[in-house]
Amino acid sequence: MALTLDDSQRMLLDSARSFIGERAPIAHLRKLRDSRSADGFDRGLWREFAEMGFAGVLVPEAQGGMGLGLVEAGIVMETIGRTLMPSPFFATAVLGARAFMAADAPERMADALSQIASGRLLVALAVDEAPRHRPHDFSTRAHATADGAWRVEGDKTFVVDGHIAQTLIVAAQVEDGSGIVLLLVDPAQPGVQVERTVMVDAHNSARVRLNGVGVASDRVLVGPARGAQVLEALLDAGRAVLAAELVGAGDEVFARTLAYLKERKQFGKTIGEFQALQHRAAVLLTDLEMARAAVMKALQAAQAGGTSAARWVSVAKAKACAAGGLAAQEGVQMHGGMGMTDEFDMGLFMKRVRVLQELFGDASFHGDRLARIGGY
Repeated sequence: MALTLDDSQRMLLDSARSFIGERAPIAHLRKLRDSRSADGFDRGLWREFAEMGFAGVLVPEAQGGMGLGLVEAGIVMETIGRTLMPSPFFATAVLGARAFMAADAPERMADALSQIASGRLLVALAVDEAPRHRPHDFSTRAHATADGAWRVEGDKTFVVDGHIAQTLIVAAQVEDGSGIVLLLVDPAQPGVQVERTVMVDAHNSARVRLNGVGVASDRVLVGPARGAQVLEALLDAGRAVLAAELVGAGDEVFARTLAYLKERKQFGKTIGEFQALQHRAAVLLTDLEMARAAVMKALQAAQAGGTSAARWVSVAKAKACAAGGLAAQEGVQMHGGMGMTDEFDMGLFMKRVRVLQELFGDASFHGDRLARIGGY
């Protein structure tokens, strides 16, 4: 498939950039941060976002969504990366929608998908338990009971937007070692404790503690027969769209830095005339374009599924981590001392890029994963 957008995808890109650029500029993030918003995002803006159709980009048309794919979700995520918009789009409209569509009984999830598309349901995926992404190394256990229900014990961390979720999708190891289950947990039910954690980039995650939480049989999203496979595909979808957000943030930093190089004067010349800075800008542009191509391939592969998806997703996430990190670093350095000040937006991009690098695996994690895929 071509690594470029078609006409309908370009229309979606234009629509997303227009809406998000106008309604959620970086000043929007600053306002939420400085006012210490309890939610960390604007619920009214989320409703407008859903009315535009963005919350249902992955939801089938039968449930009120657009019925599109991960390439289109990546377009929205890249646009979000350009303005640092705090939004439950990733946790709910990407991870939540993909999880519900992969359910063992997808017909039971139709109402939930409709609620996601309309912006009425907020979802969060609870997987990680360690300081770094280790999706195959968690101790949360699911104990089967006589009536077909489950009892869950364990702690989760870095649950993106977990503090606002109305439904938690909890990954747990079956007690007898027979596999992984994905369970739907109501955060308001007895035994569930959710603690909001504001990350360094002013976005939100949560710690979730599960103390003997009961889960009825009809709240089993995916059973042990398919749990590991579905979780891996779900994480790869998340990794691909996070890579798209990294490219969006890096591209915006590059555009701002390039504009500054054409404006700032030193020794009677604009600093963009100095060859050393030209070379650094050229390297950054090349890295960002390679990352963009890798991300497009990963989004296409993750949507199609198959054995090659994991490889392309890890290539894209690793490359986007490197390119986004370089963009943030060069943006701060080329702006000089003011690049580090809170009043200047460049520092906000640097913090967001650093968080995105860690979410769902940094470059080292994905380099190691590629080595294992290759048999090393």
